[in-house]
Formats: sequence, C-alpha cells, structure tokens
Amino acid sequence: MKLAKLHKVKPGTEVDLSSIDARDSGRIRSKDQANERRRLNIGRLNELQSRLYAENKRSLLVVLQGMDTAGKDGTIRHVMTGVNPQGCRVQPFKSPSSEELDHDFLWRIHRAVPSRGTIGLFNRSHYEDVLIVRVHNLLPKEVWSKRYQQINRFEENLVESGTTILKFFIYISKKEQKERLQARLDNPEKTWKFNPADIEERKKWDDYSKAYEAALTKCSTPWAPWYVIPSDRKWYRNLAVSEIIADELESMDLKIPQPDFDPSDIVIE
Repeated sequence: MKLAKLHKVKPGTEVDLSSIDARDSGRIRSKDQANERRRLNIGRLNELQSRLYAENKRSLLVVLQGMDTAGKDGTIRHVMTGVNPQGCRVQPFKSPSSEELDHDFLWRIHRAVPSRGTIGLFNRSHYEDVLIVRVHNLLPKEVWSKRYQQINRFEENLVESGTTILKFFIYISKKEQKERLQARLDNPEKTWKFNPADIEERKKWDDYSKAYEAALTKCSTPWAPWYVIPSDRKWYRNLAVSEIIADELESMDLKIPQPDFDPSDIVIE
C-alpha cells in the first residue's frame, strides 16, 4: 500500500489521535531498510525538483506541524538533503510581529507561498491560528472557530492558482516527547534546544491534542489533505514524508520545456 494512502486523513472523517500508534512503521521493519528506501526517494526528489524548476508553471507547498520535539527541523534536514537550494525555501513561523498582527492572520502566510517552479516548506504555519490561539485563549472562540473555513478557502485558492499542498502532522507520543526533552537536558550539545517553556506547554498536551484533532478533521480536504505521520521512530517519519512528497511530484507529470530553436543548428566554436 502506498504510504500516502496509509496515512492520509480522508476528507470528512473525524480524527481520533488516541487511535493512532505513534510507533507504527507500516510494513517497514528496520531502520536500515527505511534509510535505504529514503535515499532512493531523495534521488527522486532531486530529479523531480529540477523538473519542477525547469517547467516553472507550478509549485509545491509542504506544511509541517507537530508537538514540541516532534522533529519538524529533523524532517526537513533528512528529507530535503540534496535538493537544489535555488528551488527550495524553508519558512519558519514564530510569534507574529506587530506588523503581522496589524493584518489578517493569513497575510504573512500568503507572502511566503512558494513561487512557480519552487518547493516551499512551512515549519509551523497558518494552523497556529487554530492551535496555539485556541489552547491559550488568545482570541475568542467566535473568532478562531471561523478560521477553519477561511483556511480551507485560502488553500483552495492556492491550488486553483497552481500550488500543490501537502500537509504533514508529525505525530509523537507523550512518552516519546518526555524522552526527547530529557535527552536535551542530558546532552550538553543539545541543551541549547531546551526551553523551560516547553514544560508548561507539555502540561497542555490534551488541549493541544483536541486542537489538532479539530484542525485535521475540519481541514483535510480533497485539494489539500492532511497526513498523520507516526514519528516516534524518526527513521520511519523521514521515509514516509520523503516518499509522499516524491510520489506527489511524480504524479504531477512535470515536463522539461523544449527549446524554441533547433539545437543541431548551433555551432560552438
């Protein structure tokens, strides 16, 4: 079975994260097997990204969301290695600036959408406005509850304009998060990654889970589906994301443009 079909949130279905095993690795039984398959996908991505860039008619937007320590940065590092930086841009989204707050919540997102011929990766995204905003009560429910449909319309407009959208929820268990946070404290090389605020956010695990379930349920659409990627095993996470992206690019049937001259007529002296 294709990994995309295995992990796709079927539009119209209600997501229950407690029913998903964050340690699931499909039929992949070893790290070595997964890494070998991932390397093949990276080779495919390199070739397909070159075709996307040369064709210069469409773009690909990859959205990565997940709990703290889920591995959004690691996913980008292991999946996009070898891809030409000229045709790929990573955009992180932190707390909005004062200028961004003076606009609608999608303003800063639209400015970062990948241009034709390129791949854009969002490390966090517009979904923060129905996640952290909801969990921390930053805005009234009557405001953020309308944003699911606003997001769906926004993404549909992007797709109609030539941007393919893949959205990945990098899903780890609470137990695995504890181990990863502890590893940051124990390893002097990783302590810089630890933020004491992560402990307070961890206390809101159940609230975040409910917020994610709502976003996944309401915003997995035929034009911009969500994929829930089990991520306790990092090697499977990297394999699944790389394969789904490569398969999607391949399905786009990208064409290298033909020259408007006859190469055989050119003589280089």
